[in-house]
Amino acid sequence: MAPMYNILWLLLFLSLLVLVPETGAKQPAAANPKIPAIIVFGDSTVDSGNNNYIPTIAKADFRPYGRDFPGGTPTGRFCNGQLPPDFTSEALGLKPIIPAYLDTNYDISDFSTGVCFASAATGYDNVTSELLKVLPLWKEVEYYKEYQTKLRAYLGEEQANKLLREALYLISMGTNDFILNYFLIPIRRSQFTIKQYQNFLIGVARNFLEQLYGLGAQKISFTGIPPMWCLPAERTLNFKESHDCVKELNAVAMEFNVRLKALVAELNKKHPGMKLVLSNPYPILEKIITRPSLYGFEVAELGCCGTGTIEASILCNQHNPLTCTDASKYIFWDSVHPTERANQIISDYLLNNLKQILF
Repeated sequence: MAPMYNILWLLLFLSLLVLVPETGAKQPAAANPKIPAIIVFGDSTVDSGNNNYIPTIAKADFRPYGRDFPGGTPTGRFCNGQLPPDFTSEALGLKPIIPAYLDTNYDISDFSTGVCFASAATGYDNVTSELLKVLPLWKEVEYYKEYQTKLRAYLGEEQANKLLREALYLISMGTNDFILNYFLIPIRRSQFTIKQYQNFLIGVARNFLEQLYGLGAQKISFTGIPPMWCLPAERTLNFKESHDCVKELNAVAMEFNVRLKALVAELNKKHPGMKLVLSNPYPILEKIITRPSLYGFEVAELGCCGTGTIEASILCNQHNPLTCTDASKYIFWDSVHPTERANQIISDYLLNNLKQILF
C-alpha cells in the first residue's frame, strides 16, 4: 500500500483509536462502595457523545453504532452499545449511562451522579487533538471547572465539594498520541526520539493529574496503553508480517506503561490524599486477543462492522451489508473499538482493579 494512501486513510479513520483498560474474568461489584459520582476524561474509549456537538469528522452518532444500546440509539459512543464507564457506574449503584457534558438533553441534575468530558481522537498532546479538531485535554479540564461551578450552585458549596472529593475519576487516553501523532505524522517525530516523546507525554500526564488533584479529585483510575498494533486496523496494514501484530511497535506501549507505573508511584507518595491507581491493559488484552475462546469470543483479528478490516467512523455505517449479526462473538466492534461485550469484561476487571481506592 502506498505511503500516501496510508496517511490519508489513517488520518480519517485510525485517529479514533482506543485506549483500553484492563480486562479479565467477570467480577461482582464491590459491596456498596461510597462513590457518589463518576467523572470521565479521555478519548473514544470513553466518549459518550461529546464529539456530536463539535465540528469534527470523528463522530459515531449514526447507525449501526448504538445498535445494541438501550433503544437501539446511536449516541456518539464508538461501540454497538455501552462503554466501560457506563457499566462501572451501574455496578456501583449509580445510573447505567454516563452522559456527555455537551449533550443538551441533560443538565446538572443528571451530571451530579456522573459526567463525561472525553472526546474521541484526542490525547495528552495538544497536537493530537488538533489533527481532527477535537477537544484537547486542557479543554476537557476547562469544562470540568465549569461543571464544578454549576454543581456548587446546584448542591451547595459543602455538598458539591464532598461529591468532587469522593467521586471516582476515570481517565483513558494516550493511544492516539503514538499511532496517529508520532508514528503517522512526522511533526513530533522530527522533534523527539520515541523516548523523548514518552517523557513529554509523561510530563503532560503529571501536570494533568496534579491539576485534577488540586481541583479536588482524589480517587483516580489512570489507564495505560494497550498493545496498540494488535488492533484490527493496524493488523490490516501489516502486510510484511501476514497481518499479525507489530511486535516491535507494541514494545513502545510496554515501555510507556512502565513509565506510567513510576509516575503513579511518584504522585501517590507526593500527595498522601491522592488514591491513584494504574490500570495496565497490555497483558490482559494481549491474552484476550491471542486466546479469545477463553473469554467466549470467536473473532479477534477483525471487527464486527463491515469487513472488520478498516471500517471505523463513517465507513462503519448502516449501508454496509457485511456487518455481523452477533457482535458478542467479536472482541472489536469496528476496526479499532471494542464491542459492548468486551466493554463489559473491561468494566468488570476495572472494578476488581479499583478495590484499593474504592475503600
